[in-house]
Amino acid sequence: MRAIGFSEYSDRKKLKNLLTDVIMNSDQRAYTINQEGIMLGEFCKHYAGRMGIAVCGEFDEEDKFIYEYYYPYLEGTGITTHEDVSVERHAAKISYAGVCDDVKVGISLIFYLRNMIPYVKAQAGGMLPVRGTTLTLSGLSVSGSIMMPIQKDEEQKLRVQKNSANRNNLLAAARRGDEDAIETLTLEDMDMYTTISRKIQKEDIFSLVDTYFMPYGVECDQYSVLGEIVSMQIVTNHVTGEKIYILQICCNELTFDVCINIIDLFGEPQVGRRFKGIIWLQGKINFPEGT
Repeated sequence: MRAIGFSEYSDRKKLKNLLTDVIMNSDQRAYTINQEGIMLGEFCKHYAGRMGIAVCGEFDEEDKFIYEYYYPYLEGTGITTHEDVSVERHAAKISYAGVCDDVKVGISLIFYLRNMIPYVKAQAGGMLPVRGTTLTLSGLSVSGSIMMPIQKDEEQKLRVQKNSANRNNLLAAARRGDEDAIETLTLEDMDMYTTISRKIQKEDIFSLVDTYFMPYGVECDQYSVLGEIVSMQIVTNHVTGEKIYILQICCNELTFDVCINIIDLFGEPQVGRRFKGIIWLQGKINFPEGT
Protein backbone atom coordinates (compact mmCIF):
# COMPACT_ATOMS: atom_id res chain seq x y z
CA MET A 1 0.00 0.00 0.00
CA ARG A 2 2.91 2.30 0.73
CA ALA A 3 4.20 1.84 -2.83
CA ILE A 4 1.00 3.35 -4.33
CA GLY A 5 0.85 6.32 -1.95
CA PHE A 6 -0.97 5.03 1.14
CA SER A 7 1.95 5.17 3.59
CA GLU A 8 -0.26 6.55 6.39
CA TYR A 9 -3.05 3.98 6.04
CA SER A 10 -2.10 1.62 8.86
CA ASP A 11 -5.22 2.41 10.89
CA ARG A 12 -7.85 -0.33 10.50
CA LYS A 13 -10.80 2.10 10.38
CA LYS A 14 -9.22 4.25 7.63
CA LEU A 15 -8.37 1.11 5.67
CA LYS A 16 -11.93 -0.21 6.00
CA ASN A 17 -13.35 3.07 4.66
CA LEU A 18 -10.87 2.96 1.78
CA LEU A 19 -11.86 -0.59 0.79
CA THR A 20 -15.54 0.35 1.00
CA ASP A 21 -14.82 3.19 -1.43
CA VAL A 22 -13.14 0.72 -3.82
CA ILE A 23 -16.21 -1.54 -3.83
CA MET A 24 -18.80 1.24 -4.10
CA ASN A 25 -16.98 3.44 -6.63
CA SER A 26 -14.87 0.92 -8.56
CA ASP A 27 -13.45 1.74 -12.00
CA GLN A 28 -13.41 -1.91 -13.06
CA ARG A 29 -15.59 -4.84 -11.98
CA ALA A 30 -15.26 -8.47 -12.95
CA TYR A 31 -17.34 -11.54 -12.07
CA THR A 32 -17.22 -15.24 -12.84
CA ILE A 33 -18.37 -18.60 -11.48
CA ASN A 34 -15.60 -21.07 -10.58
CA GLN A 35 -15.58 -24.85 -10.84
CA GLU A 36 -17.25 -25.18 -7.41
CA GLY A 37 -20.19 -23.05 -8.55
CA ILE A 38 -19.20 -20.05 -6.40
CA MET A 39 -19.55 -16.58 -7.92
CA LEU A 40 -16.32 -14.62 -7.48
CA GLY A 41 -16.00 -10.85 -7.76
CA GLU A 42 -13.15 -8.40 -8.10
CA PHE A 43 -13.47 -4.61 -7.74
CA CYS A 44 -10.61 -2.31 -8.82
CA LYS A 45 -10.18 1.42 -8.40
CA HIS A 46 -7.32 3.62 -9.62
CA TYR A 47 -5.87 6.12 -7.16
CA ALA A 48 -2.75 7.31 -8.98
CA GLY A 49 -2.21 6.83 -12.70
CA ARG A 50 -2.26 3.09 -13.42
CA MET A 51 -2.04 2.19 -9.71
CA GLY A 52 -4.87 1.24 -7.44
CA ILE A 53 -6.44 -1.27 -5.08
CA ALA A 54 -8.27 -4.49 -5.93
CA VAL A 55 -10.81 -6.02 -3.52
CA CYS A 56 -11.67 -9.69 -4.05
CA GLY A 57 -14.32 -11.95 -2.57
CA GLU A 58 -17.39 -14.01 -3.37
CA PHE A 59 -21.17 -13.62 -3.47
CA ASP A 60 -23.50 -15.60 -1.18
CA GLU A 61 -26.93 -17.05 -1.99
CA GLU A 62 -28.53 -13.61 -1.55
CA ASP A 63 -26.06 -12.01 -4.00
CA LYS A 64 -24.35 -10.17 -1.14
CA PHE A 65 -20.64 -9.58 -1.65
CA ILE A 66 -18.42 -11.10 1.04
CA TYR A 67 -15.01 -9.44 1.20
CA GLU A 68 -12.07 -11.87 1.44
CA TYR A 69 -8.86 -9.94 0.71
CA TYR A 70 -7.38 -6.93 -1.07
CA TYR A 71 -4.08 -6.02 -2.72
CA PRO A 72 -2.46 -2.95 -4.30
CA TYR A 73 -1.57 -3.19 -7.97
CA LEU A 74 0.26 -1.47 -10.80
CA GLU A 75 -0.99 -2.00 -14.34
CA GLY A 76 2.05 -2.75 -16.48
CA THR A 77 2.51 -1.63 -20.07
CA GLY A 78 3.71 -3.53 -23.11
CA ILE A 79 4.62 -7.22 -23.26
CA THR A 80 7.39 -8.52 -21.00
CA THR A 81 7.67 -12.05 -22.40
CA HIS A 82 6.03 -14.44 -24.88
CA GLU A 83 6.95 -17.57 -22.90
CA ASP A 84 4.21 -19.93 -21.70
CA VAL A 85 2.91 -19.46 -18.16
CA SER A 86 1.63 -22.05 -15.68
CA VAL A 87 -0.67 -21.06 -12.79
CA GLU A 88 -1.21 -22.52 -9.32
CA ARG A 89 -3.72 -21.49 -6.66
CA HIS A 90 -2.50 -20.26 -3.27
CA ALA A 91 -3.49 -22.53 -0.40
CA ALA A 92 -4.83 -19.87 1.97
CA LYS A 93 -7.25 -17.99 -0.32
CA ILE A 94 -8.69 -17.82 -3.82
CA SER A 95 -5.70 -16.13 -5.40
CA TYR A 96 -3.11 -17.44 -7.83
CA ALA A 97 0.61 -17.49 -8.53
CA GLY A 98 2.02 -17.67 -12.03
CA VAL A 99 5.28 -19.32 -13.08
CA CYS A 100 7.17 -18.40 -16.24
CA ASP A 101 10.46 -19.94 -17.43
CA ASP A 102 12.21 -17.27 -19.48
CA VAL A 103 15.71 -18.19 -20.64
CA LYS A 104 16.86 -14.57 -20.40
CA VAL A 105 16.53 -14.60 -16.60
CA GLY A 106 17.89 -18.07 -15.89
CA ILE A 107 15.36 -18.76 -13.10
CA SER A 108 11.65 -19.53 -12.91
CA LEU A 109 9.81 -16.24 -12.51
CA ILE A 110 7.07 -16.58 -9.87
CA PHE A 111 4.58 -13.72 -9.72
CA TYR A 112 1.24 -12.78 -8.19
CA LEU A 113 -1.48 -13.17 -10.84
CA ARG A 114 -3.33 -9.88 -11.27
CA ASN A 115 -6.13 -10.91 -13.64
CA MET A 116 -7.53 -13.80 -11.62
CA ILE A 117 -11.10 -13.59 -13.01
CA PRO A 118 -10.24 -14.29 -16.71
CA TYR A 119 -8.10 -17.24 -15.64
CA VAL A 120 -10.84 -18.72 -13.42
CA LYS A 121 -13.33 -18.19 -16.27
CA ALA A 122 -11.08 -20.09 -18.69
CA GLN A 123 -10.53 -22.82 -16.09
CA ALA A 124 -14.25 -23.26 -15.40
CA GLY A 125 -14.97 -23.34 -19.15
CA GLY A 126 -12.42 -26.10 -19.75
CA MET A 127 -10.33 -23.91 -22.05
CA LEU A 128 -6.99 -24.50 -20.31
CA PRO A 129 -4.23 -24.53 -21.35
CA VAL A 130 -4.66 -21.41 -23.49
CA ARG A 131 -2.01 -21.11 -26.20
CA GLY A 132 -0.71 -17.86 -27.64
CA THR A 133 -0.73 -15.92 -24.38
CA THR A 134 1.76 -13.19 -23.47
CA LEU A 135 2.76 -11.84 -20.07
CA THR A 136 2.97 -8.29 -18.76
CA LEU A 137 4.92 -7.95 -15.50
CA SER A 138 4.94 -5.08 -13.01
CA GLY A 139 6.49 -4.53 -9.61
CA LEU A 140 5.74 -2.64 -6.38
CA SER A 141 8.67 -1.49 -4.27
CA VAL A 142 9.06 0.09 -0.83
CA SER A 143 12.86 0.17 -0.86
CA GLY A 144 15.05 1.34 -3.73
CA SER A 145 18.03 3.43 -4.75
CA ILE A 146 19.39 4.96 -7.94
CA MET A 147 22.80 4.01 -9.28
CA MET A 148 24.87 5.48 -12.09
CA PRO A 149 25.16 3.41 -15.29
CA ILE A 150 28.24 1.51 -16.44
CA GLN A 151 29.84 3.55 -19.20
CA LYS A 152 29.97 1.62 -22.49
CA ASP A 153 30.76 2.68 -26.04
CA GLU A 154 28.79 1.47 -29.07
CA GLU A 155 31.21 -1.37 -29.79
CA GLN A 156 30.86 -2.70 -26.25
CA LYS A 157 27.05 -2.46 -26.43
CA LEU A 158 26.98 -4.45 -29.68
CA ARG A 159 29.31 -7.06 -28.20
CA VAL A 160 27.10 -7.42 -25.13
CA GLN A 161 23.99 -7.85 -27.32
CA LYS A 162 25.74 -10.47 -29.46
CA ASN A 163 27.00 -12.42 -26.43
CA SER A 164 23.54 -12.28 -24.86
CA ALA A 165 21.87 -13.59 -28.03
CA ASN A 166 24.40 -16.45 -28.24
CA ARG A 167 23.85 -17.35 -24.59
CA ASN A 168 20.07 -17.34 -25.01
CA ASN A 169 20.40 -19.71 -27.97
CA LEU A 170 22.62 -22.02 -25.91
CA LEU A 171 20.17 -21.95 -23.00
CA ALA A 172 17.28 -22.81 -25.31
CA ALA A 173 19.31 -25.71 -26.75
CA ALA A 174 20.28 -26.90 -23.26
CA ARG A 175 16.61 -26.99 -22.25
CA ARG A 176 16.01 -29.31 -25.20
CA GLY A 177 18.73 -31.63 -23.90
CA ASP A 178 21.65 -30.63 -26.16
CA GLU A 179 24.74 -31.94 -24.32
CA ASP A 180 27.17 -29.76 -26.29
CA ALA A 181 25.21 -26.64 -25.29
CA ILE A 182 25.19 -27.74 -21.64
CA GLU A 183 28.96 -28.29 -21.71
CA THR A 184 29.58 -24.90 -23.38
CA LEU A 185 27.42 -23.09 -20.82
CA THR A 186 29.23 -24.84 -17.96
CA LEU A 187 32.64 -23.80 -19.30
CA GLU A 188 31.42 -20.21 -19.84
CA ASP A 189 30.12 -20.03 -16.26
CA MET A 190 33.44 -21.30 -14.91
CA ASP A 191 35.34 -18.69 -16.97
CA MET A 192 32.97 -15.95 -15.79
CA TYR A 193 33.38 -16.99 -12.15
CA THR A 194 37.18 -16.93 -12.47
CA THR A 195 37.14 -13.48 -14.16
CA ILE A 196 34.81 -11.93 -11.58
CA SER A 197 36.74 -13.45 -8.65
CA ARG A 198 39.90 -11.81 -9.98
CA LYS A 199 38.38 -8.40 -10.77
CA ILE A 200 36.29 -8.06 -7.60
CA GLN A 201 39.44 -7.74 -5.51
CA LYS A 202 40.13 -4.32 -7.09
CA GLU A 203 36.77 -3.18 -8.49
CA ASP A 204 33.30 -2.50 -7.09
CA ILE A 205 30.76 -5.28 -7.68
CA PHE A 206 28.27 -2.90 -9.36
CA SER A 207 30.86 -1.84 -11.91
CA LEU A 208 31.08 -5.49 -12.96
CA VAL A 209 27.39 -6.46 -12.71
CA ASP A 210 25.26 -4.36 -15.06
CA THR A 211 21.90 -5.93 -14.19
CA TYR A 212 20.50 -8.80 -12.12
CA PHE A 213 17.21 -10.46 -11.16
CA MET A 214 17.41 -12.55 -7.95
CA PRO A 215 14.88 -14.08 -5.54
CA TYR A 216 14.68 -12.19 -2.24
CA GLY A 217 13.66 -13.49 1.19
CA VAL A 218 11.24 -16.34 1.82
CA GLU A 219 8.35 -14.98 -0.28
CA CYS A 220 8.54 -16.62 -3.70
CA ASP A 221 7.22 -13.55 -5.60
CA GLN A 222 9.68 -11.03 -4.13
CA TYR A 223 12.89 -10.21 -5.98
CA SER A 224 15.98 -8.06 -5.71
CA VAL A 225 16.53 -6.35 -9.05
CA LEU A 226 19.01 -4.06 -10.73
CA GLY A 227 18.02 -2.66 -14.10
CA GLU A 228 18.41 0.30 -16.42
CA ILE A 229 15.69 2.97 -16.36
CA VAL A 230 14.12 3.17 -19.84
CA SER A 231 11.43 5.76 -19.04
CA MET A 232 9.91 7.40 -15.97
CA GLN A 233 7.02 9.52 -14.77
CA ILE A 234 5.76 11.01 -11.51
CA VAL A 235 2.11 10.59 -10.53
CA THR A 236 0.19 11.81 -7.49
CA ASN A 237 -2.21 9.79 -5.33
CA HIS A 238 -5.36 11.93 -5.47
CA VAL A 239 -6.45 10.83 -1.97
CA THR A 240 -3.24 11.28 0.04
CA GLY A 241 -1.32 13.67 -2.22
CA GLU A 242 1.78 11.45 -2.06
CA LYS A 243 3.97 11.36 -5.16
CA ILE A 244 5.02 8.07 -6.76
CA TYR A 245 7.62 7.27 -9.38
CA ILE A 246 6.64 4.86 -12.14
CA LEU A 247 9.87 3.56 -13.65
CA GLN A 248 10.09 1.34 -16.70
CA ILE A 249 13.25 -0.70 -16.27
CA CYS A 250 15.13 -3.18 -18.44
CA CYS A 251 16.44 -5.98 -16.27
CA ASN A 252 18.10 -9.08 -17.77
CA GLU A 253 16.52 -8.08 -21.11
CA LEU A 254 13.05 -8.09 -19.54
CA THR A 255 11.21 -4.74 -19.64
CA PHE A 256 8.58 -4.01 -16.99
CA ASP A 257 7.21 -1.17 -14.84
CA VAL A 258 8.03 -0.59 -11.18
CA CYS A 259 6.32 1.92 -8.87
CA ILE A 260 7.86 3.29 -5.69
CA ASN A 261 6.85 6.05 -3.28
CA ILE A 262 9.10 9.10 -3.68
CA ILE A 263 9.94 8.96 0.06
CA ASP A 264 11.27 5.39 -0.30
CA LEU A 265 13.63 6.04 -3.23
CA PHE A 266 17.19 7.13 -2.49
CA GLY A 267 18.63 9.18 -5.32
CA GLU A 268 17.33 11.02 -8.37
CA PRO A 269 16.02 8.73 -11.16
CA GLN A 270 16.82 9.59 -14.76
CA VAL A 271 16.63 7.68 -18.02
CA GLY A 272 19.89 5.74 -18.43
CA ARG A 273 20.57 5.43 -14.72
CA ARG A 274 19.95 2.16 -12.87
CA PHE A 275 17.29 1.25 -10.31
CA LYS A 276 18.28 -1.12 -7.51
CA GLY A 277 15.60 -2.33 -5.14
CA ILE A 278 13.30 -4.98 -3.73
CA ILE A 279 10.05 -5.58 -5.64
CA TRP A 280 6.84 -7.55 -5.23
CA LEU A 281 6.32 -9.03 -8.70
CA GLN A 282 2.85 -9.03 -10.25
CA GLY A 283 1.82 -10.31 -13.64
CA LYS A 284 -1.09 -10.11 -16.04
CA ILE A 285 -1.63 -12.92 -18.56
CA ASN A 286 -2.79 -11.44 -21.85
CA PHE A 287 -5.26 -13.98 -23.21
CA PRO A 288 -5.96 -13.99 -26.97
CA GLU A 289 -9.12 -12.25 -28.19
CA GLY A 290 -12.21 -14.42 -27.88
CA THR A 291 -10.86 -16.56 -25.01
